Amino acid sequence: MIELPFEQSLFPEGIAIDSRTKTVYLNSLKSKKIVSSSIVGNNPKTFLETDEHNYLAGFGMTIKGDTLYALGNSLRADKNKSILLLLQISTGDLIESYSINHSKFQYLNDLAVSYKNEIFITDSESNKSYKIQRPSKTIEIYLDSKNIPNSNGITISSNDEYLYFASNNGICIVEKASKRIVNQPKEEFSSIDGLKFYQGNLYGIVNGWGDNSKNGLFKFKLNKAGTEVLAKEKLIEFTEEFKIPTTFDIFDGNIFFVINTQLDNFDGEKILDLKKLEPYKMLKLRLPKVIINKG
Repeated sequence: MIELPFEQSLFPEGIAIDSRTKTVYLNSLKSKKIVSSSIVGNNPKTFLETDEHNYLAGFGMTIKGDTLYALGNSLRADKNKSILLLLQISTGDLIESYSINHSKFQYLNDLAVSYKNEIFITDSESNKSYKIQRPSKTIEIYLDSKNIPNSNGITISSNDEYLYFASNNGICIVEKASKRIVNQPKEEFSSIDGLKFYQGNLYGIVNGWGDNSKNGLFKFKLNKAGTEVLAKEKLIEFTEEFKIPTTFDIFDGNIFFVINTQLDNFDGEKILDLKKLEPYKMLKLRLPKVIINKG
């Protein structure tokens, strides 16, 4: 367990790890900023100041090359805005900013980036998902399907062919080029927050069940083609020490995530109980190596 040296009022949701520098980035729901430290919890810094580049309450983040992709949302439905910032990690400079400000409520939750520089974004308040084809400055609707409702986590297969949506219906697998749903989602594979494709399988933080015994960190086994979820395996049980884990990242064969985001102590505007705040802890879990049988 790694104790992170940030203010206890951070309330982090998104996490991303720069594999080149072994730096972890966390954003803040409350402070609308992004902080960083070494992967072992040293050298804390503020990477993006509060409200800088009009950043909002932090949600999904990912890193590709020297770019940090960071989503944010306003937390009030009556003043709803969403933003995506592309930030150069080495300098902190803004590369690009994308905004959505509609009369209808939207909530850009998580994102994944393909090898072709396509950015795919989920909207947890509708049936929509979005796409940006860099270097375009336009956000387009990628899918609007009642079969993929209220998606949260999203990830892409290593061959860049399939998108995996963590929807209210379960994990929905979409052939990226044709936009065709290739599986039959199952409710037993739902209530997932963060979702990652790694070595031929999916990993996800499940935190949405009222019965906490159903929550935890899970491995979702895929068939060889990556087009069907065959089974799930619980890797970590969420005990009382786990206070609403959300998203995670995978680096060097390890999963990293904050076990105590304490989001139940923040109502979107204020901290409910200052006395309950505690230091943030990041768990590191070694994943077993996958042995490939070459026949």
